[in-house]
Amino acid sequence: MTPAALDIMSYITEENIRFWLEKFRSLGPLPGILLTFMKSFVPPLPTLLIVGVNGAVYGLWAGFLYSWIGMVLGCTVTFLIVREIGKSAFVEKWARKPRVQRSMVWIRRNAFSYVFLLSIFPVGPFVIINVAAGIARMRLLSFLLAVGLGKGIMIFSVTYIGSNVEQFLEHPVRWIGVVLFIALSLWASRKLERHFTRFNPDQDERHPIHQASEKSISS
Repeated sequence: MTPAALDIMSYITEENIRFWLEKFRSLGPLPGILLTFMKSFVPPLPTLLIVGVNGAVYGLWAGFLYSWIGMVLGCTVTFLIVREIGKSAFVEKWARKPRVQRSMVWIRRNAFSYVFLLSIFPVGPFVIINVAAGIARMRLLSFLLAVGLGKGIMIFSVTYIGSNVEQFLEHPVRWIGVVLFIALSLWASRKLERHFTRFNPDQDERHPIHQASEKSISS
């Protein structure tokens, strides 16, 4: 990460995010939606912090709704862009990477489960999920359902903590559960990612994009 990027990331703190959300509160839900929308295009943005502050500023239900709309929109836009440019030289080169090819083998068979399960966790390879689903030409409706449900579960959990942060401060022991939830999410997402991208050369030796195209044509 470049020094400029590090400077920008160091500015993204709870106090600063809360300040800007409060400053533009007159714009209604737009600041909260835009903030989570940007997460899909700026991976280093801290999901837990952004969603939690949204909950603290807007309240449980409004914060949940704004974060959910922004994040699902961001994921969907990323997915659609990648799906449209899937035949470009840049994406073809990226898709030749061994890790990506291993992902494609599983995604083509279990796209909904892949996107849904990895979307539940507050930490994980969010951008990779959207890009991989786009390259595999997953159906839009299936992608929307998987992302909407998975992100809904994750965002509600984090928003609940953010909207009740005072209670967590009064009872610090509750943070043990939060830390365990984050640690378990990180471990489980890595575990699931390794399981889903396990490569069996006997199953598929051809280029993933070509097979995805064949499958979409045949269906």
